[in-house]
Amino acid sequence: MRQDSGIGVLDKAMTVLYAVADSPCGLAELCQRTGLPRATAHRLAAGLEVHRLLARDADNRWCLGPGLTELASHVHDPLLAAGAVVLPRLREITGESVQLYRREGTVRVCVAALEPPAGLRDTVPVGARLPMTAGSGAKVLLAYADPATQQAVLPAAKFTDRVLAEVRRRGWAQSVAEREPGVASVSAPVRDSRGEVIAAVSVSGPIDRIGRRPGARWAADLLAAADALTRRL
Repeated sequence: MRQDSGIGVLDKAMTVLYAVADSPCGLAELCQRTGLPRATAHRLAAGLEVHRLLARDADNRWCLGPGLTELASHVHDPLLAAGAVVLPRLREITGESVQLYRREGTVRVCVAALEPPAGLRDTVPVGARLPMTAGSGAKVLLAYADPATQQAVLPAAKFTDRVLAEVRRRGWAQSVAEREPGVASVSAPVRDSRGEVIAAVSVSGPIDRIGRRPGARWAADLLAAADALTRRL
């Protein structure tokens, strides 16, 4: 869940942006997704369009605009720069989908993702916001989160604090059909220069291919990738 800034018009504008990011939509669907009144949704979307943060597609639906890409091109993110070097090699080694996740409050956000060129894959779009209650990436990020965040998430999680202790002990986590049926994954923590966990790097794919013990298969390669990311940070 996104946090409110307390600035009403800004929070509503961001709600519109995130709603359109899911997929292009017209005014009626935008109102349905955001819960905003028709006049408010139209006014905000039109304003975002003026600033090129939204645009119109061939069907006259709102979609994300070029202004977002232009703004993003000015962002220097050391984690993404490191991921651009390390993730392709990890995908090559495993032949599976690879992702980088950051924690934002009680959710995790996919900030980078690469998919195998062919075959079944676990598609996680960049920008996707996933719950911290399931999946190996969630376990890694929650294992090193502050106690308040752990207490907020664990009651609804598909794992326990004992599992988190095991993650901290061995340095990686795995999951089988937790986040999504038929999908298995393994994740490891990425640390900054101070040793703080700032992200999780993951490998995921169909259980039929990756197996029900993905950690036994990919943990060593994943830990090497996490170490490579940390060195580049």
